[in-house]
Amino acid sequence: MADKRYLAWPFFEARHAELEATLDAWAREHVRGGHGADVDGACRHLVRLLGQGGWLQHAIGAEGAAIDTRTICLIRETLARHDGLADFAFAMQGLGAGAISLFGTTTQRERYLPRVARGEAIAAFALSEPDAGSDVAAMRCAARADGEAYVLDGEKTWISNGGIADFYVVFARTGEAPGARGISAFVVDADTPGFAVAERIDVIAPHPLARIRFDACRVPAAQRIGAAGQGFKVAMATLDVFRTSVAAAALGFARRAFDEALAHATRRQMFGQTLADFQLTQARLAQMATAIDASALLTYRAAWQRDQGGSVTKEAAMAKMTATESAQQVIDAAVQMFGGLGVTSGHPAERLYREIRALRIYEGATEVQQLIIARELLRAAKEGT
Repeated sequence: MADKRYLAWPFFEARHAELEATLDAWAREHVRGGHGADVDGACRHLVRLLGQGGWLQHAIGAEGAAIDTRTICLIRETLARHDGLADFAFAMQGLGAGAISLFGTTTQRERYLPRVARGEAIAAFALSEPDAGSDVAAMRCAARADGEAYVLDGEKTWISNGGIADFYVVFARTGEAPGARGISAFVVDADTPGFAVAERIDVIAPHPLARIRFDACRVPAAQRIGAAGQGFKVAMATLDVFRTSVAAAALGFARRAFDEALAHATRRQMFGQTLADFQLTQARLAQMATAIDASALLTYRAAWQRDQGGSVTKEAAMAKMTATESAQQVIDAAVQMFGGLGVTSGHPAERLYREIRALRIYEGATEVQQLIIARELLRAAKEGT
């Protein structure tokens, strides 16, 4: 049983603890794990389930309200504790529709967000390119204005939900200014002529992923999100909301690994005593528990601060970096504690070992988070704030 005393921390309100308890009970009934070979089908099923359960409404802002960061973090942590693909399904509905939630027109919001919330439309966020991942300014995908439309040409890769999404929020160079200042954001429906899924990508923790291509793909100007040339701002604001939730997902993985390891250590008999009786095991458990609490404090500080209206660029980066790196260490320790069982295909520790690795890379690799933190520290020092 997971230790939930953290819900009494002053970062949370009573409604947050109630939501976590309700979701935990719901997940025990509906989220089974072990999805088999049809990952696309499993993801579609989970999106529908999450929509029917009312959980996806929180990913886009409940009933038109602002997105509550603590809520999406608690949802991701809880789902990740149960099943990595369920967490993925929830997170991508939020990230994929996030730009529309934050910057979309009334028409765009009415057209897409209710379907996303009901689990009837699957969303995707298309920013990365073969030669432009962390370096967004190196983007080559272009959108040329042509009358009342834009014509998109280029590629995106590492696109989660690629191949199953009903629409993609796409960032393309429109040329208003050099570098990151000349990028705009668009909603592109999956059935738009000129759009194609070029390649499906397999990864160690299976989920829908693809390289997509635009070949003279004509998109109405009304599908642009925000002002022309403001796409980088749209992308960064969206990532700022959901970066903290990546830390929460890592926290969920770490808590599950710790619970599994602790239960195993107290049961496993070795040399006339339990594994937990060995001081080396006790030291490792102490390190794991401390890393989890440190990650939780940083994660929910960032979430609380954003919900208070504060800037969280540095705090979210600290949370994401610490929680993902710590979770990798906690899960590795759990695998080691289980011994041969820990590397057996399908074992919870083995599954967590595969699921955690990507979190240290996507939505800004650990090294990028370090640069963000340092940049914010140096800027504050220069400004004397």
